[in-house]
Amino acid sequence: ETSPYEISYGDSVEWRLLCKKLLRPEDIAAFKEAIHNNYFFEMFVEDLPMWGYIGDVADEDLIVGEMEGSKTYLFTHLHFHLGYNRNQIVAAKVTTDMDRRVDITDASRPMHIQFSYSVEWYEEPDLLWKHRMSRYAESRFLPSSFEIHWLSIINSFVLVLLLTAFLTIILLRVLKNDFSRYMELDDDAMEEEESGWKLIHGDVFRFPQFPALFCASVGVGNQLIFMTFFHLCLALTGIISTTRRGSILAGVVVLYCLTSIVAGYTAVRLYRQMGAKNWVQCIMLTAGLFPAPVVVVFMWVNTVAIAHGSTSALPFTTILTVSALYIFLAFPLTVFGGIMAKNYASPDFNAPTRTTKVAREIPTEIPWYRSRPFQVLIAGFLPFSAIYIELHYIFASMWGHQIYTLFGILLLAFVLLIIVTSFITIALLYFQLAREDHRWWWAAYINGGMTGIFIYVYSFYYYFHRSGMSGLLQSSFYFGYMAVVSFGFFLMLGSAAFQCSLVFVKYIYSRIKLD
Repeated sequence: ETSPYEISYGDSVEWRLLCKKLLRPEDIAAFKEAIHNNYFFEMFVEDLPMWGYIGDVADEDLIVGEMEGSKTYLFTHLHFHLGYNRNQIVAAKVTTDMDRRVDITDASRPMHIQFSYSVEWYEEPDLLWKHRMSRYAESRFLPSSFEIHWLSIINSFVLVLLLTAFLTIILLRVLKNDFSRYMELDDDAMEEEESGWKLIHGDVFRFPQFPALFCASVGVGNQLIFMTFFHLCLALTGIISTTRRGSILAGVVVLYCLTSIVAGYTAVRLYRQMGAKNWVQCIMLTAGLFPAPVVVVFMWVNTVAIAHGSTSALPFTTILTVSALYIFLAFPLTVFGGIMAKNYASPDFNAPTRTTKVAREIPTEIPWYRSRPFQVLIAGFLPFSAIYIELHYIFASMWGHQIYTLFGILLLAFVLLIIVTSFITIALLYFQLAREDHRWWWAAYINGGMTGIFIYVYSFYYYFHRSGMSGLLQSSFYFGYMAVVSFGFFLMLGSAAFQCSLVFVKYIYSRIKLD
């Protein structure tokens, strides 16, 4: 929303009247409450953010708060400091004038307040336009412990490497022993000695229930992985401006539409490999699996924003543009990808073993540490612990007043998250197969996607203990859009975990001798 401040390029202003307002007692009380709760304002000049407090409290006790004799002041004058280099604005800062503050301690009577501002232009010859965001590392509104961020990422990286190496070594040793034992057995002794994951070789490639939904979930997960990877690469190379408001969200929308062909192709290819025929149903599920929850959340959030008169409500033209992108770009590309898979992708699943006609009975007596609830807990907690530090900075950027520019670290964290999720899922899958449970398809997908659920659970902690948000409007925006983000992570990580698990299962069953 455009502010009433009138500023011309290069035109310094010593003093200019903004407006005169009559503040009623309830208005003064609202200002006092905001000042005592350290509310601040945010403005943008050429996409450069500026922050400042709306007032100050003098002689306030840090523990007790407002005391007798303390004063509450409202800042009525703002001074804008604007730096330029080669006809481009490269720096922006706003300060308040302590000499022009107004005492609003007494909220029992109305007050006539005069608001004003001044503008100071100065040259910044050493600050280039492409480096203009570098100054914000020094702002008191941003985290000052930049080194701690790097140290935390390095710590997470080392932990992920150690965890991955540990799981790899254990799995290789266990599988090597299994392969050696199975290869040494002759055909006569096989029936007596056969046990563990080899025993279910006739059931392990039995396709899951709800194949259309499963294939659509895998396809949309692949699409979101491609979209996220390309978006981070474009942000890292500067093709997508990370400093321009709305550019990151616009990039997400456009890239989602362009990568829809990935979802359609991979979903229908897997669907046909399962031997299913109704590929049109699979395409429709793929096209609506992610947009449908997004539309439901958006309708609720936008309705609440309109009811509260908030400027966060999207205008009709923006809604129309996004709808047109989906109808004329995303949906046709999804259908086109599905048709390409139907006509050109191989329908052979290439399972290394034959599936029996009758499903094998699954053992019911298992230790608690091999049960599904415990597996789900481990599957979500370990990958989440690898990204916890970076997640805090992302939350502060999304829902706070902080700027996020470390997209190189974010790309590294994203790759590490996919790797560690896949390894954890494969390790849990081995234990599931070893207890002769062949229903691994949905289990592997859900195990991988559990990190998304952990992210949503963490969002509750952040909301109540870190954000300072409250009210129906803020709660609707926060929990609604965090549900969408968490669902996206569930699809992405579930898809990656399943496909790595499928490669693992095909590999181990292709290496053993079967009757």
